[in-house]
Amino acid sequence: MDPHVSNFFRTQLGLELAYYVDGSLRPTLLSFSGSFVDVIRTGFEQIIADDAFGPAEYERLTDIEFPDRESLKAYLRAMYAYLFEDASQQPMPPA
Repeated sequence: MDPHVSNFFRTQLGLELAYYVDGSLRPTLLSFSGSFVDVIRTGFEQIIADDAFGPAEYERLTDIEFPDRESLKAYLRAMYAYLFEDASQQPMPPA
């Protein structure tokens, strides 16, 4: 995984900020250079497509637990839609 992607997940989607869904994450990401945004987009696409990436790997990055692979992938797809496809709301990780 690209270090920029793992750092983005650790800082922006980690336990401290993941539940703070005020709509500022997309503008924050898009304020960076286009090349950085492309790296994050590609990283999301690779993680979503990677069948080996599951709840344990996500928890190591973010300290957030998901009950199963399906709920994690659904969250990641929803986060991708929020960040890159103009979905209206940032998704909330599990409680």
